[in-house]
Order: sequence, then C-alpha cells, then structure tokens
Amino acid sequence: MSFVVGVDAGGTSTRAIVVDAAGVVLGSAAGEGANPNAHAPKVAAGRIADAIAAALGGRTGVVAAVVGMAGVSKLSDPAVAAVFDAAWQRVGLGGVVRTVADAEVAYASATSAPDGTVLVAGTGSIACRIRKRRTAARAGGYGWLLGDEGSAYWLGREAVRSTLAALRGGADLTGLPAAVLAAAAGPSAVDSPASGQATFHIGPVETEADRVATASALITKANAEPPVRLARFAPLVSAAAIAGEPAAMEIVARAADFLVSLALATREPGESTPLVLVGSVLAEDSPVGAAVRAGLAGLDVLTSSDGVLGATWLAAVDAWGETAPRPSRE
Repeated sequence: MSFVVGVDAGGTSTRAIVVDAAGVVLGSAAGEGANPNAHAPKVAAGRIADAIAAALGGRTGVVAAVVGMAGVSKLSDPAVAAVFDAAWQRVGLGGVVRTVADAEVAYASATSAPDGTVLVAGTGSIACRIRKRRTAARAGGYGWLLGDEGSAYWLGREAVRSTLAALRGGADLTGLPAAVLAAAAGPSAVDSPASGQATFHIGPVETEADRVATASALITKANAEPPVRLARFAPLVSAAAIAGEPAAMEIVARAADFLVSLALATREPGESTPLVLVGSVLAEDSPVGAAVRAGLAGLDVLTSSDGVLGATWLAAVDAWGETAPRPSRE
C-alpha cells in the first residue's frame, strides 16, 4: 500500500497524520512546537521528524508528504534547509517532503478551491493570496516589532496600554484594567527563583503615588518578558468586550478594521473566491471574529477546520491528483 503524510507544525505544537488513498487516517501523532524562528532548527526539524515517525508506526511506502510550517521562510537559508533534509532522511522521507507555509495548509483545510485568500490571526497576523494552492502574495506577517496588527499579541499590547492610560488618567481600575493587573501579577513563563526579577505586587491604588508605582511596575513586568507573552492578555480584551466595556470594545473594533483591511489587500477587485479565516482571534465565538465576519459580509467566508488535514489533503493531491478524497478524522 502507499500512504501520504501531512504535518501542521506551529510554534507551540506539531501534529502529523498518515492516510491511505481512500482518505482513511491510519496513524497520528503530536509533539512540541517546531517553528524554526522560535526554536533551534535542529530542535524544530527533530520534533517534526519524530512526529512523522510516530504517526507512521513503522509503515513504509510514503509517496508524498506536506509539512505546513510556521516560519517556513527560515528554510531559505541553505544551512537550515540542510538540517531539515537530514531529518527527513532519518525517517526515510528523503526527497519526498514538501514544506509550505502554515497558511497554505490552513486554507486547504477549509476548501478545495485552488484560488482564494487566507487570513490568519493567532499570536501574529498575516493575509495571503492563494493561487493554485500556493501563496502568490502576502499582506502583513511582519512580526511583533513591525506589525501583527489585530493579532493576539497586538490585542494584549493594547490591553496593557489601555490599563496604563487608566492608571495615569485617574479612571476606575475595574473591568479590563483590573483583569490585566491581576494577570500581570501572576507568574511569568520566564520567571525563576534565580532570575532576580522582582515580584509584581498590586496593593491598594488609592493615591496618585500608588498609581504611578503600579504603572511603573506594569511597564517593568511587560518589558521583562518575551514580547509574545503579551498575547496572554488577549482573552481579557474579549471578555471585557463581551461584557460591554467601552475601552475593550474600541480595541476589538480597531483589531477587526486592521484584519479586514489586511484580507482585502490581498484580493483583486470583484474577486469572489473563498476567504478562509484561521486562528483563535478569528474564532466564531470571538468578538474580533464576529466583527471581522461582519466587515467581510457578502464574501464567501469560511473557517479553517484543522490544518493537519489540509496538509494531508495537499499531499494526497500531490500523490493521486485532484480527485483524491479529503481525509477526515471521523
């Protein structure tokens, strides 16, 4: 028998599945994140290879494999590409693996249409024009320092900025500011007893001096962590917006405007192809997701189901052509 392999490798997790020509899932495995921009290339490649090997379970006969990878542009470095090639050789897939952007597999998970648009808003944000199932143009995707507007990182940053404004403007510290301060006081992923970083304490904020001290502590705490950690405040914005808090609703509205503009920037005038939404920020029960869908009313808007299924279907098309059945976990 012959098989194909699909992999969805993100910053926090990696998933691999194996299917046969009938689209039946025969094996699956999961591992830690494998974005080569966030992890050493050797570590990232090893995690993907290990997940593939575990999903195969000793099977041979793989005729095609597609790895959708966050940070795939890193493989444009020949030294990094060589590390990944060695990993594919180790699991018996030398010359078989095709690596693509994670946005491409997310798009393929939602539709079989070869042309369209995919809008991603998770920790970061990017929109891609898809032509013949390949990325033909991009908007955004510049990372936290240069962009990522509307993403979870951006929402978290705006939540902290809103809290600082409340502290310095004498506003009541309820709702979103209270939630941000409480979350910031919790342990950080980078804190350790040996780090020497002061614990962030929140006491009564009754005087102007208290407000200044708390604002300074929040600034210090946020800047001491990796920037991506700001994404942890994004759910607080959603909760506050659902509760009707004006400051949070304004942040949500700006995020949606950014993301709608990002998606439309990759589309041609009058284009009627599918537009696939991907990522936690764009979930159907998310305030930002609802606002983006409203902003894209009239277009064929779909929601990505499972990137690893998209990767596996792309591999199946590579192996068996356009009539290859779409794999399903059911």
